[in-house]
Amino acid sequence: MVDVFNALAALIPAYLLGAVPFGLLIAHARGVDLRNSGSRNIGATNVFRCVGARWGILAFVLDLLKGLIGVWCATLPLLWGAPLGEGNLLLLRVLCGTAAMLGHIFPVYLRFKGGKGVSTALGLLLGVAPLAGVIGFAGWVVIFLLGRYVSLASCLAAVIVGVTVWTPLYEGRPLWFCVLITVLAALAVFKHRQNLVRLCRGTENRFAFTAAQRAARDAAKAARKEPEA
Repeated sequence: MVDVFNALAALIPAYLLGAVPFGLLIAHARGVDLRNSGSRNIGATNVFRCVGARWGILAFVLDLLKGLIGVWCATLPLLWGAPLGEGNLLLLRVLCGTAAMLGHIFPVYLRFKGGKGVSTALGLLLGVAPLAGVIGFAGWVVIFLLGRYVSLASCLAAVIVGVTVWTPLYEGRPLWFCVLITVLAALAVFKHRQNLVRLCRGTENRFAFTAAQRAARDAAKAARKEPEA
């Protein structure tokens, strides 16, 4: 197995990278405090909502890259010649991607209060299970376009990923690999538990693309007298 020093030399940089709150920084540069705006989440969706489409896309790409680059932090021990077998390298890659995702959700820079980790999780998947990542993202797009609920699309995409790694597409992968990816998918769903409650109550806000959709959303929110979420 990978020794503790080599593991930490890869995991710590992955976590610290994942903890960088790109969405918050982008919004701050545009004069917006995400923690007091929109859903108060520091992720790309709230950047899109409060700052604008191009900035939201930028935040999404940067959060995704945190997961993807985090996976490749597993190669850092190779710089000083640490011996890593193929199986150990795969394990360390998955753990480093997980560290980046956890960094986004629990960032040390923000007292461990971060985002929901979906974009970073996609980067992790593209690094260790690209087919599952592409299938999950395609599912997210379809579900989102049909219902315009970001939270519902994210949860169902996580379920799709969790199921995909148990299909013949991933035959031959170690059991721990499938289990860990499934646990991460479950974590993504768990982080959306409040959104799921609002979905069940019919109070979850739809994403608004047009002025008419925004007006309808704001009217519904005003009628409920609830904060935006």
